[in-house]
Amino acid sequence: MNEIEQLKQWIDESDNIVFFGGAGVSTESHIPDFRSVDGLYNQQYDFPPETILSHRFFMQNTEEFYRFYWDKMIFEDADPNPAHKALANLEKMGKLKAVITQNIDGLHQKAGSSEVLELHGSVLRNYCMSCRKFYGLKDILPQKGVPKCSCGGTIKPDVVLYEEGLDSYILEKSISYIKNADVLIVGGTSLAVYPAAGLIDYYRGDKLVLINKSKTSRNAHANLEINGAIGETLGFYA
Repeated sequence: MNEIEQLKQWIDESDNIVFFGGAGVSTESHIPDFRSVDGLYNQQYDFPPETILSHRFFMQNTEEFYRFYWDKMIFEDADPNPAHKALANLEKMGKLKAVITQNIDGLHQKAGSSEVLELHGSVLRNYCMSCRKFYGLKDILPQKGVPKCSCGGTIKPDVVLYEEGLDSYILEKSISYIKNADVLIVGGTSLAVYPAAGLIDYYRGDKLVLINKSKTSRNAHANLEINGAIGETLGFYA
């Protein structure tokens, strides 16, 4: 039995699967990841992306933050790929309990997944830092530049920037799902960003599946390792 057949067998036999994913899930939707050869970390800007996408930089250089953000972080026309669709279908089949994602693009929900835990927030949600009024992405897109609230306050994306903590409720719920999972599928993540990457340490089962194009720091812990794209690997459920 090869790796794909083994994965299919585990999926077919389980009704308690949790998926933990990163940027590699959305690269097939033409959204670049941060750390690949063609990712944002290998492009040249006045400041490195991890500096621009920090809380301090946002507060001190809001205009420059948004110049980068509009240019490199918003993919309004991106559509779900076979990976997103497969996960949504597995949820509908009663097999997948939750998607835990480091992505901020909202494509899992667009594909039809309902139980999506967004560790790093979403570009689709925005709020005024003064009065807390909510704004959807379409509400602020026409403004470009630094979006302003009707009260005059600065609007901030509901994404977790560097130096900001993860939402404790989302974190605790994610840990609970992972602890109780029969099968844990980890895909499209280098497992380099903490504390998110540390979540898989809570898994107690013996069906840890790692799907990634390159090796991760946790490959030695995997019960099944598949080197490839998520959409191609899970495509038979799309």
